[in-house]
Amino acid sequence: MVQQMHVFKLMVNDCIRIGLETNASSLKKLSCLSYNSLSRKYDSIPSYYRLTAISKAAGILSARKKSLRRGAQTKEPYLGKPLLVSCYHFRVSRSEGALTFTIPLKKKIKILLTRHTLEAINGLEVRSFTLTTTSLSLTVRKNVDSYAPKSFVGIDRNASNITCGNEGTVLKYDLAKVEEVAETTKQIVRSFKRNDVSIRKSIASKYGKRRRERVKKILHLVSKNIVADAKRNRSAIVFEDIKGIRDLYKKGNFQGKKFRGRMNSVPWYEIKRQVEYKAAWEGVPVIQLTKSETRGTSKLCPVCGERLLEDRAHKRQLWCNVCKRWLDRDVIVVMNISYRGWLRFRQSKGEAGEAMIQEPEKTTAILQVDASKLSRILQPKT
Repeated sequence: MVQQMHVFKLMVNDCIRIGLETNASSLKKLSCLSYNSLSRKYDSIPSYYRLTAISKAAGILSARKKSLRRGAQTKEPYLGKPLLVSCYHFRVSRSEGALTFTIPLKKKIKILLTRHTLEAINGLEVRSFTLTTTSLSLTVRKNVDSYAPKSFVGIDRNASNITCGNEGTVLKYDLAKVEEVAETTKQIVRSFKRNDVSIRKSIASKYGKRRRERVKKILHLVSKNIVADAKRNRSAIVFEDIKGIRDLYKKGNFQGKKFRGRMNSVPWYEIKRQVEYKAAWEGVPVIQLTKSETRGTSKLCPVCGERLLEDRAHKRQLWCNVCKRWLDRDVIVVMNISYRGWLRFRQSKGEAGEAMIQEPEKTTAILQVDASKLSRILQPKT
């Protein structure tokens, strides 16, 4: 079995080499270039293992190409761990509690599954498996029926909290623990004074990974509650566009080093990633606003639309001259985001159109205009 994993690793590395030589990263192009070569070199291997090897290599090359577009330095990719991946000719028997598949020479392999695994995949469709020398991973698919949202929940990401809600209900999730984990990690890394770059790099990598895992665990509970509340209320989740937010905290922007470090350690995109995949799993609609739709969400009153005034003495409170009251900045943002998400949903359904043309072969075309744009037109005298 280990030999088959090693052969699969060699096939993937051969595909990666061909992809690097021909600058091919798409699955279709890589299949056309490498399938015949794999068939000649590994003629005893079933064809479906060759197909999955090409797919695995295409994923690795695609990730490298994405890193290059971002400007990141990358090494020449390769697959170092022996493994076996397949999405064909396997069967998961819940009665036997085992995964059964075939390897070359028509040998059948049966791997027993634990009770927890069988309970987790109950009612799900197993699409593929990945087998290594120490683990087994199953890829499953779930048929989810999405719903038409009855309300819209805006999400506002801040350094110290995550606020979600609309004009009816607003909830704040405290992220003080995330800031505490980031500050503790910085202090630990700074405490090592040895003048050795390799050792400092390994220590920073070790504690950086530890910090990421702890932050993900904290955000997991927050994203889980957000998706659960949205599903219970049959709401859609609306995100604002914060692309380029880290450019605001670069060196040379006349900000303190401590402040820049605090703001750049905020997991701006991790909470969005977790909410998106959990919402897709539960069938909760997610709406992503554009940059133009996001503009002004923290400066305009959600009730009257008046531009709000800021006072340093009130910190995160803004004053509305029309409503004559102080409003919390986080509450303002989520109310505006939820409202603009509702507008986007109406436009996607075609409810915001100004004119409607009926089918000409059945009835005469009738134009309907917005009443707010009507004006009196004087007829010329004859």
